[in-house]
Amino acid sequence: MIGDINDKFYFLYERERLKVEKKLGKLLKDRNPASLYMPGSYILEGGGKRLRPLLVLFSSKAVNGKFSSAYNAAIAVELLHNFTLVHDDIMDNADKRRGRITLHKKYDVNTAILVGDSLLSVAYESLLKDCNNIAQPVFAAFTKGLVEVCEGQSMDKDFETKRNISIEDYILMIEKKTAAMAEMCCKIGALLGGGSYKEVNALSNFGKSIGIAFQIQDDLLDIIGDEKEFGKSVGGDLVEGKKTYLFLKAFETAKGEDKRKLQSVIDRKGIKQNEILIYRLLYEKLGVIEDAKVEIKRYTTKALKSIQVLQNEEDKDFFTWLANSLIKRNK
Repeated sequence: MIGDINDKFYFLYERERLKVEKKLGKLLKDRNPASLYMPGSYILEGGGKRLRPLLVLFSSKAVNGKFSSAYNAAIAVELLHNFTLVHDDIMDNADKRRGRITLHKKYDVNTAILVGDSLLSVAYESLLKDCNNIAQPVFAAFTKGLVEVCEGQSMDKDFETKRNISIEDYILMIEKKTAAMAEMCCKIGALLGGGSYKEVNALSNFGKSIGIAFQIQDDLLDIIGDEKEFGKSVGGDLVEGKKTYLFLKAFETAKGEDKRKLQSVIDRKGIKQNEILIYRLLYEKLGVIEDAKVEIKRYTTKALKSIQVLQNEEDKDFFTWLANSLIKRNK
């Protein structure tokens, strides 16, 4: 996160993030069998922004709820997120995640599948602890988020072989794969905090829009990011032949030789490492880097408009800080 935007909000975010980190660190330590839960602990020790659990907590606070009434739900959504990461890594045959060896490489594929399933199971177990008398809408939101993440991942895999993908197709995919999770986190937090229908809807919309902005920013960083800060090789999406927002926008815009260059990425299912600069310059020529920045800003503005219904100005200011931090991040 960007710490110099507003020290007060940065401190508040970090304070709650560390609490979540501590709870995650203890969660699976004493469970048996160790062959299942030790690898699970390894995954949870991977760190990260912990954005999703923090969305739960601060959405609860924004409707006059308490952090203490939503910690278990916050843990649940982080477990769900890690479940998706474990299975994504298996499908992508990824070697590393956040600079650490992926679970299926450190252990084996069967262990990784089972650990992913167990994370999802423990997520439901944890969520149940915070539900009290509103279990139905909370579990409905959580399950809907899970269903949409799976649908989004399936669409993403389909895109690997489909030749004609539109920008609209891509936005629908990231609405499910990325934004649905953020939307679900905000909704659950607002429900647990006792928010009104209007407040729950507003925070859900914030999560959805900021989730889309976050993913397009991720696509952008893959081509313009600093490798040391980004944590992975710049241009990796092009090397893997992924149809990101920038690629699809470029393909939609290009003509002649430029179009043929982009078509070759599809035909070859990626590019070579030494071709990354060529395609970055092509993106710049076609204006898609600026197009992506405009789109990120548009979805961020949409997210911020949705939270104007919140009554507390400080809560609105916090979500504004958070949104701006996410779109100005470099990793």
